[in-house]
Amino acid sequence: MSHALQGRAAPFRLIPVIDLRRGVVVRARAGERDAYAPIVTPLARGSAPADVARGLLDAVAADTLYVADLDAIMDGTAPDRASLEAVARACPGVALWVDAGFSQAAAVERFLGTGLGRPVIGSESQRDDALVRALGNRAVLSLDSRGDERLGPDALHDEAGSWPDEVIVMTLGRVGTGTGPDFLGISQALARAGGRRIYAAGGVRGPLDVARLEEVGAAGALVASAIHDGGFR
Repeated sequence: MSHALQGRAAPFRLIPVIDLRRGVVVRARAGERDAYAPIVTPLARGSAPADVARGLLDAVAADTLYVADLDAIMDGTAPDRASLEAVARACPGVALWVDAGFSQAAAVERFLGTGLGRPVIGSESQRDDALVRALGNRAVLSLDSRGDERLGPDALHDEAGSWPDEVIVMTLGRVGTGTGPDFLGISQALARAGGRRIYAAGGVRGPLDVARLEEVGAAGALVASAIHDGGFR
């Protein structure tokens, strides 16, 4: 695998997040997806994906937006193309990282053919590491966990040789809770990363957490609640 990013210093990336459910943006908390309700935020008048995405990007400087399609992740449906297209129109020039529960190569190729973003391969949706190895750097890997439980195959969590150059450490139990990032899990991933970029997801509260993540070597962080709640003003 080529590690073109290895050895390059790059600015810390703050990546806003929207979670889609039934065509609207929902407020994520602690990974309890069935309980997520349409978001109420000062950044947008309603919960329409394009409006919330634009509000997040107006609030923080970012070149990438992470989109979690919860219907696709939970129910195995096709990605919400209408919502993704609306977000893309509202946010020109912004790259989309899209987690839609991808587990089959054919589905990933269909998504790539739409030109709507870069697929995120969540470990929770995998049976083995074959898809991640096959896609290489065309995708982002998300190493998912809930509490002390690692989700998905141990091989994906333990064997960094299969990882692409950008990897998310997704701590679902911390999402939306304001409890702080999983610094231990992030440090452990960094120790195995071999120059890959590691992104924190879950619990980021504001600039102090960002500063500490930078200190430990993280490349960036995925954030939603702290932006909506004014933590980055």
